[in-house]
Amino acid sequence: MSIDLRHILSLLCVTLLTLCATAQDSARYVTPVRPATNKTLPPARGTDEEVIKRFLAGDTLALEEARRDSARRAYKHYPLLTDVTVGINFIDPVLMLMGQDYASVDIHATLNMWNRLQPVVEVGMGWAKSTPDDMNFTYRSKPSPYAKVGLNYNFMYKSDPRYQALLGVRMGYSPFKYDVTDVTYTNDYWHENETFSVKGLSSHALWGEAVAGIKVNIWRAWSLGWTIRYHWLFKYKKSENGSPWFIPGYGPREKSLGFSFSLSYTLPLGANSRQEISTSKND
Repeated sequence: MSIDLRHILSLLCVTLLTLCATAQDSARYVTPVRPATNKTLPPARGTDEEVIKRFLAGDTLALEEARRDSARRAYKHYPLLTDVTVGINFIDPVLMLMGQDYASVDIHATLNMWNRLQPVVEVGMGWAKSTPDDMNFTYRSKPSPYAKVGLNYNFMYKSDPRYQALLGVRMGYSPFKYDVTDVTYTNDYWHENETFSVKGLSSHALWGEAVAGIKVNIWRAWSLGWTIRYHWLFKYKKSENGSPWFIPGYGPREKSLGFSFSLSYTLPLGANSRQEISTSKND
């Protein structure tokens, strides 16, 4: 009886050891592994309804095409010729009423392409009359022409063309004449003041501009625009009696910053643009 009991206890011990080893191995190899799958990932939230239908139908090729169509509809793609804008820059005459000694007034035409690239032409007249406080002369420049050509880039090309944020460049040129009058000096021999004038001096100038600005719609097809311009001279003609103080379209020769404020009218050219302008009028 005692021998049988020992056999039974031995069998129980072996059984317990076997069960422990099996449990330990099972715990060692229980690692969750995501099974491989060829299932197409579901479309993101907010995806076009047509894309979701194609996904549920399991049509892979049609799904990809629907996704491309949805991406194309994410924002409007404007036509090559979106619109053309004509405006007038009139800030300088206003500043002359406040005491400024010079002015440049121009009209500009802008062709909007894809609501992104914008070739620009500016044509205007500039004039000046200044008697510096610390100088002994008066500088006069009769109205003289100037022209600028350049290009803008609209960073808001995904949005309504009536609202724009722009960076651009310009190349400007002006042929002009000026007078230096009432030049006063003291005669060293007679110790008397004498006055003379130099008239009909001619010059021309070529310069460049870097432009940053915005355009905001105010009513129907009418907009207001502001720009700040950094300009630099490439070349200008000097005379025997000195250099010109003012350049039409540029401003004072020693000044590197300029501003413009313009009122403009936009004529839509593309179908999408005409529809937006029409909608804005109804609003």
